[in-house]
Order: sequence, then structure tokens, then C-alpha cells
Amino acid sequence: MDKKHINLALQGGGAHGAFAWGVLDRLLDEDWLTISAISGTSAGALNGAALKAGLSRHEGLAGRRAARENLDYLWARIGQISDNRIVRWMHSLMPVPHGMGRLVELFSPAAWLDNLTRLFSPYDYGPFYVNPLGPVLRELPWPDFSNRRGPQLFVAATNVRTGRIRVFTNAAATVDAVMASACLPNLFRAVEIPDPETGRLEAFWDGGFASNPALFPLYDPRLPRDIVIVNINPLLREGLPRTPAQIADRVNEVSFNASLMADLRAINFVKKLFAEDRLQNRAMKNPLVHMILDDVLMNDLTARSKLMPAPGLLARMKLAGQTAADTFLRDQADALNKRDTVDLPALFAGSGIIG
Repeated sequence: MDKKHINLALQGGGAHGAFAWGVLDRLLDEDWLTISAISGTSAGALNGAALKAGLSRHEGLAGRRAARENLDYLWARIGQISDNRIVRWMHSLMPVPHGMGRLVELFSPAAWLDNLTRLFSPYDYGPFYVNPLGPVLRELPWPDFSNRRGPQLFVAATNVRTGRIRVFTNAAATVDAVMASACLPNLFRAVEIPDPETGRLEAFWDGGFASNPALFPLYDPRLPRDIVIVNINPLLREGLPRTPAQIADRVNEVSFNASLMADLRAINFVKKLFAEDRLQNRAMKNPLVHMILDDVLMNDLTARSKLMPAPGLLARMKLAGQTAADTFLRDQADALNKRDTVDLPALFAGSGIIG
């Protein structure tokens, strides 16, 4: 296989981010494939930082091995945080008969956690508050930004005050920036980071509220055209949500996919202009879009399982990610650096104005 260069766009989705762990683990097997840049949000930022840390400290096989070890360590530690008897007991009930579904929705650990977050704020814990991601991330060998080795890393977070996206890169992509990118406000206190542009201490929440993931940093003309999006939230869900939990799940999915769909719609528009030869002599990039996803698996899960990273679920997600990446490489590797493998016009067919 000829050498090929790609950018990765890693969606956030809590425990479902272990799917991207599996995807990255499989991609690291291919020495012909160079990852030039990573844009990550929330769990995607965690995965991106772990990947960057390994690839920036070592070259070749040693770098890929270090990146894989970082990812394994990251998700093992996340699994340990949530490895409790209640979670394991609930997973032992799966699959749940249809008639028991509503009962499980009401009494599952995720349901209890959801109800607690409606009553208590992370600020109610006083001096006992701890963000569990902090110790995990600080134990990783952090990316070395002092050299040009490894991919560029872009970490997206949402500015609480302005509601706008902020992308941290290079030396600004710190542990605090990644924690900010993964900061769900009903679980964690906002992460405060000095902003050199405003000269003030700014508070940040999960990047998924503003961009999941941010594609615009990957439009840099110095980067490859190919953007490989690792999807965590299902794009399509055929069944009509009817129970309160199902409705909340679909609202979560639609909300956290909204920015990605807007970005893809803009790319589709640019592609039409290129096809019509209307962008001559314009400094405009025509990205090639690819996706690695498993909507069948994601439709089988719920948004609440994003908050319950039990080891069994994480292992299942990693295996699914490895399988999805293997399928992508088998079927689409030849298209990389040549053409899109996502049919954007088909993706947006039937959407828009009716009248």
C-alpha cells in the first residue's frame, strides 16, 4: 500500500468513546497510514491526547506502540473508576425483555445518576469535589509539543460565558483543556483556564455543545484533504422514540450531532461550487470526507450508557471499533487521498425546505 496521510475527527460520547479507542488501535497497525492531525471533542479529546502523546515521543513502530499503550491505560483507568457491583449486576441482566425495559429505565444506575444531577450541582460538594479525569490524565505521559513529531492536536471546548467554541492546540492543549473538553456541566464543575485573547479567566464546558468534533481546524491547506470522522452518536435511528428515556436519548443524539451535520452541509455546498467550477483562483479547500461508524451498535445502546463506563461495555465498544476500522480499511483504503467515501448529497437528501 502506498503511503497515505489523513486527519482524524473524533466525536465525543462519554463511555461510547471506547469505540474510537478500538478504531485507533486498529489504524495503528498500518505503517503506510500517517495521521497528520487530530481534532477531538470530549472523549475524542481524551483519545486524541493519548494518541498524540505516544506518536510525539517516539518514531515509527515505537511511537505506534506507545500510543496503543496510552489508549489501553486511559480506558483501563476509566473502567476502574466505574467498576462497581451495581454496574456489573445491571449488565448481567442484559438483554432485558421488552416488558422489563421501562422498569430497568427507572431503576438503573444511570437513571439514579440522572435524577441526582437534577437535584444536586457539582458545586454542592464543597471541598470534597474531585474531577476523576484529572488524576487519570495527569498520569499519562503528556504530548511533547517541543518537536514536530506526531500529528497536530486540536481540542475543542465550549466557553460558558460566550457559548462559542474554543480550540486549544500545541502547548495550549493541556490537561486542563482536555478536562474542559469533557466537562459535562451536570457532572463536573466548569474548568477555568486563562485566556490570552481576553486576558481573563474563562470557564469551559464540554466541547460537544459547540462542535462535535470541530472540523474547521482541519481545513488548513498544509494538512491533507482527507478527514476521517469517527462517529459515536448514531446519525440514523429508525424507530420512533416513545418512552421518556427513548425521547431523551434521541434528543441527546440529535443535539450532539447538530454541529457536525452543519459542518458537513457546508462542505457539501463547497463541493457543489467546485463541481460547478465556481471556485477558480480561490483559496478554498475541497475536503475528502470519510466515516468510521457502527450505527447498528449505537442504536442498540442508549445515551445513558455514555455515563456508565463499566469494563464490559468498554471492551465491547473497543472490539466494535476495531471491527469497524478493519472493515473501513478493507473496503475504503484505496479511496484515501483520492475521493470521498461518504455520499454527502445522499446524506442530505430529503432535508431542507418543503413547499
